[in-house]
Amino acid sequence: VQLQAFGGGLVQAGGSLRLSCAASGRTFSNYVVSWFRQAPGKEREFVASIAWTGGMTSYADSVKGRFTISRDNAKNTGYLQMNSLKPEDTAVYYCAARVNWGSRVAADFTSWGQGTQVTVSS
Repeated sequence: VQLQAFGGGLVQAGGSLRLSCAASGRTFSNYVVSWFRQAPGKEREFVASIAWTGGMTSYADSVKGRFTISRDNAKNTGYLQMNSLKPEDTAVYYCAARVNWGSRVAADFTSWGQGTQVTVSS
């Protein structure tokens, strides 16, 4: 499946952004969709995952209660709603997909979007 992430931008601390991940090429509902992020000088880290039909979600502790992952299989699109943003959320955000549920390890994902920059100013 091919992925394209978009929706990043510059926002003040406390603000909100919604990222989108548009999929093509394969049956979108066959894939778990996840979001990762990578800040300068740091490793890519897990943010959130959503299962095939949205029945299960999983979040990193650092974003739990502030971020919401969702998907619309009819539109072949996944979303990451980010509220109460903090400067430490600044990173390039990537969407990724894989068939199986459960991994938070970037190396386990073979399908990646190109990344979208999120910058949160203090």
